[in-house]
Amino acid sequence: MPAQDVDVVVVGMGPGGEHVATRLAGAGLDVVGVEARLLGGECPYYACVPTKMMVRAGDVLAEARRVDGLAGAAQASPDFAPVATRIRREATDDWDDGVAVRRFADAGGRFVRGRGRITAPGEVTVSTSDGDQVFRARRAIVLNPGTEPTAPPIDGLADTPYWTNRDAVAAERAPGSLLVLGAGPVGCEFAQVFARFGSRVTVIEVKERLLAGEEPEASEILTKAFEAEGITVRAGVQVRRFDHDGAGGGFTATLESGEELSAQRLLVAAGRRTDLAALGVGALGLDENARTLDVDERMRLAPGVWAVGDVTGRGAFTHVSMYQARIAAADILASGGDGGDGGDGGDGGGGGGDAGAGDGEGERADYRAVPRVTFTDPEVASVGMTEAQARERGLTVRTGSTDLSASARGWIHRAGTGLVKVVEDAERGVLVGATVVGPYGGEVLGALAVAVHGEVPTERLRRMIYAYPTFHRAVESALDDLHARG
Repeated sequence: MPAQDVDVVVVGMGPGGEHVATRLAGAGLDVVGVEARLLGGECPYYACVPTKMMVRAGDVLAEARRVDGLAGAAQASPDFAPVATRIRREATDDWDDGVAVRRFADAGGRFVRGRGRITAPGEVTVSTSDGDQVFRARRAIVLNPGTEPTAPPIDGLADTPYWTNRDAVAAERAPGSLLVLGAGPVGCEFAQVFARFGSRVTVIEVKERLLAGEEPEASEILTKAFEAEGITVRAGVQVRRFDHDGAGGGFTATLESGEELSAQRLLVAAGRRTDLAALGVGALGLDENARTLDVDERMRLAPGVWAVGDVTGRGAFTHVSMYQARIAAADILASGGDGGDGGDGGDGGGGGGDAGAGDGEGERADYRAVPRVTFTDPEVASVGMTEAQARERGLTVRTGSTDLSASARGWIHRAGTGLVKVVEDAERGVLVGATVVGPYGGEVLGALAVAVHGEVPTERLRRMIYAYPTFHRAVESALDDLHARG
């Protein structure tokens, strides 16, 4: 089949890729969107949307169990069937992307289902069920390949029918018992959801604590919350091997200590990766064995090539991918296809924001205030740097913290233990990071994200009026603690 000339080829139609492709098609460009799985990517079908439906359902059960002593008496009997039905019918259309495909077509784009790879500068070959199709991009190639779940090289694991997040989301019922390998956001959210639906859950983590990338105080609070709900946390342990009873039995994890942990199901939530070799980045002279692609502040990777999303190494978050997509789309429209030098690996941090007037370069990526939320109960929300990360950067660090549950709203809510922690660059007098642990932690984080992004002086934040009684008011107490530490 002869090559087809188009304006733009977008390889990978996750949230970022779909956004770039739709915007460029809407601007009148001839755009081809390529995706081997479902248009829309992981988020609407296996991650953000369906998992938060699961979280919401688990939270409702937990709230029902808190009625006693607050509003009378109540009994709640968990049933996972309504959750599975809602995910299938409302979130995923039974894992059918027909609506998304039609939406993209209505925007003026052309969708090709297959695996795309760069086969030469400016050229993408797509392997489809009907054979290969070759596209030559006149203006841009955009890479948004996303990531695939991976499993660590533990003896015996590859031979077992373990779950990934995709299997857990598609589950029809909660298992009687569950081992969760990995205590990052994905592992922690699934662990609590299934525990609330009656599963006996054990979390196994090689690092010393849950959510090891967050503040230690946050990990401690979440660990206590898990244990109070009957979730067993085994952190700082190594798994020697996994076994599975092929006769329909369960899984056994043998730890380095010799201890054995068993369960009906095993969920592996221990990392994700992108196969850059399969993406064909070698045709651009890039390292196919790298973990990520180094893009500049306008998402340029190489002349005529942009990349957005997880593959850029700026956080596996839909909101980061969408943010980058906006910048990339604007740059492509402004550049007329001139990819510039690209691939300079600019870090995009500090400064950032819109380019100076008259430079013609448009918005540049600024990652100093990337928010992240783990939707456990309590929620663990953070923005910017942790205290440890700030110290590693060589900053003069001052911190302040308060127990969110000690606020009036926390006491009214019977929130249990919570946290607001702020991290200041003491030399500049501005926040560079913050963490909130507690009910609606992700919502409380909003004000702190603005403060970090806008580099608002902490003294000005202390002079604000915080509404009473709200969870936000605990921010004022944390700032007061920071000031008291001088």
